[in-house]
Amino acid sequence: MTFTTLIDLPLEKREKMISLLNQQLADVFDLFSQLKQAHWNVKGAQFIQLHELFDDLASELDGFADTIAERANALGGMAMGTVRMSSAASRLPEYPLDVFDSMPTVEALANRYASLAATTRAAIDTAAEHGDADTSDLFTEVSRGLDKALWFLEAHLQK
Repeated sequence: MTFTTLIDLPLEKREKMISLLNQQLADVFDLFSQLKQAHWNVKGAQFIQLHELFDDLASELDGFADTIAERANALGGMAMGTVRMSSAASRLPEYPLDVFDSMPTVEALANRYASLAATTRAAIDTAAEHGDADTSDLFTEVSRGLDKALWFLEAHLQK
């Protein structure tokens, strides 16, 4: 379903961008929920540091989700962002429920961040190929944030 808008992108391009935005929204929202799972359940010597880091990273993802959803709506689409919608559409692996210790938790999250960062970079290119510089720029902003968060996580794992 699309709504009328005066944005000067043709309907076919807008529909492709809305679909792309909703796919990324599902993945971002899924990673948000996985971060909250880790935040609530992490254990170990670095508990408080990681507990707070995971909450900060989740807040950033919440902002990205909002920005992505609003762009889908601006293009005349509908944001598909319920937990069930995100779960059904997410390409991320399920969070491992047997991981509690601090470093395995960080590693699990780092792998998911890397996956989302890769699909976000692909989304940048897809949006640019379809002539939607604004959506491409939005994904560039998200990509920078994901890479920074991945750096924060990987710093815990590097020796």
